[in-house]
Amino acid sequence: MTQPDSTPIPTDFCLALAQEAAETAKRFFRRPIGIDFKADESPVTQADRAVEALVRERIAAHYPDHGIVGEEHGIEGADRGRIWVIDPIDGTRSFISGHPLFGFLLAHLDRGVPQLGLIGMPMLGETYLGLRDGGASCNGSPIRASNQTMLELATVYINEGDKIAAQQPALFQKLLRIGRTRRFAYDCYPHALLAAGHVDVVVDYDLKPYDFLALRPVVTGAGGVLTDWQGRSPGLDYEGPVVSAATPELHDAMLEILKDHPAPALRPGG
Repeated sequence: MTQPDSTPIPTDFCLALAQEAAETAKRFFRRPIGIDFKADESPVTQADRAVEALVRERIAAHYPDHGIVGEEHGIEGADRGRIWVIDPIDGTRSFISGHPLFGFLLAHLDRGVPQLGLIGMPMLGETYLGLRDGGASCNGSPIRASNQTMLELATVYINEGDKIAAQQPALFQKLLRIGRTRRFAYDCYPHALLAAGHVDVVVDYDLKPYDFLALRPVVTGAGGVLTDWQGRSPGLDYEGPVVSAATPELHDAMLEILKDHPAPALRPGG
C-alpha cells in the first residue's frame, strides 16, 4: 500500500472545492437536464456527473497520490492510505424535483478513518465542516450539538421513512412514538441540523459510504455521535442504516430501540 505523508488537508482547499461544486450544481438546478436511472433505479443527472468530474480534477491536481471514491465515477487508488469520498449531489431526487435541500458531500480518510467531513448546501449558502480532532463549523462559525439527553423530549428526524415503513414496519411504528417532535426527511441536511444543535436524533436508512462518511466528522466534531444501528463506526466497507444523536445518552436510547433491527453484514471483500 502506498504510504503518503500525513500532512493535514488545508480546510481552505475543501471550502473552495465546495464553493465550486455549489456553483456547478446551481447552473443545472430547476432547468431541463438529462436524467438516467441506474440499475437500482436511483436517478443520475448531468449535474451529478459534472460536479464529480470537477471535484476529481481538482483533487487529482493537488493530491495526485491520494485515492478517490465517487458515487458516479467509481474508485481510483483504493489501496492508497489517503482517500477522498465524494457524493456530488446528495439527494438527486430532490434536485430533479426542484427541492432545494440537496447537498454536496466530501470526506477525507486517512487509512480508513474520516479526518475531515464537509456538508455543502448549495441553495442555502451553508457549508458545514467537521474535523476529527478540531470541532465543527457552519460558514466559519463554531457549531455544537444540543445537550438533550432525554429521548421523550428530543426532536427526531426519520430519514427514508418510506423505505423503513415498507421493509421494517414494526420498527417504523416504534419510531412514530419516540421523541417530542418528529419530522420525515431525506439526505444529509438533518445530520447537519443535528450538528448545529437544532435536531437531537436522526435515524437514517439504506446508505452507501459516500452518503455517510462526510457526516461523521461533522456530527462528532460538534460533540454528537454517529454509528450504525449496532453502535459500530461505519467505514468504506459498510452499506446500511446509521443513527446520529446529539449526546451519548440519546445514542444509547436509540440503540436500545434499534438493536432488534440489525444492520446488514459488511459487504464481501469490504
